[in-house]
Amino acid sequence: MLADLELMEHHVKVLFKHDNENRMTAVNEPPYDDAPRIFIGGTKQGYIVRYSNTLKVSLVEKLETYKGTNPGDHLVDVINVLVTDRPINNLWIGPAYVFPNVKSRSCPKAIQVTHENKELLKDHFQFTFEDFEYKQPCFVIMDEGIPVSICCSARQTSKADEASVFTHENYRGRGYGIEVSNAWAAEVQKQGRIALYSTSWDNFASQSVAKKLKLIQYGTDIHMS
Repeated sequence: MLADLELMEHHVKVLFKHDNENRMTAVNEPPYDDAPRIFIGGTKQGYIVRYSNTLKVSLVEKLETYKGTNPGDHLVDVINVLVTDRPINNLWIGPAYVFPNVKSRSCPKAIQVTHENKELLKDHFQFTFEDFEYKQPCFVIMDEGIPVSICCSARQTSKADEASVFTHENYRGRGYGIEVSNAWAAEVQKQGRIALYSTSWDNFASQSVAKKLKLIQYGTDIHMS
């Protein structure tokens, strides 16, 4: 298992595209929206901070004064610096997890979606169908002949993938989300990459899924736009 700080490094690279100066440029999935102005990933071993490549140099210099301490402990100060330029439009805070080794977990109901059978997604998971090239590996669970639960790669690099899992409301509580997520993670690990999962602190359903999957929390990430 990689160290927590290494996992956080993979996490931020999966979430956002970077330029040669290690500044964030865009969200790492279509339609490639602007990256947040700042990302702070905290772990027990330390933290990682990334800035948008559009953030003014003067603001970066002010934010850098918090280097050497955990910027997460100075969240109000960081916000006060950013709002001198413009208001905060979005604040995300949530736990970041990694899947343990799941290759041996049984997932008999999960079906892998490939280019040959991706039509399965068209009527029920349209956005995944439209961006299928960027969402593999992808698994679904069928019920009454329709795909009702899905897990795919929301964002990825050559080293790691971030999970996106969803089960239609009428089919929740049957363990479908757990099985389809394990199938996805097993395939990611089989391909030699790290299977990651993250959510926000106010998404209790998603945190419940993480608990049932027995995921390992390695840190917390904060990003602001």
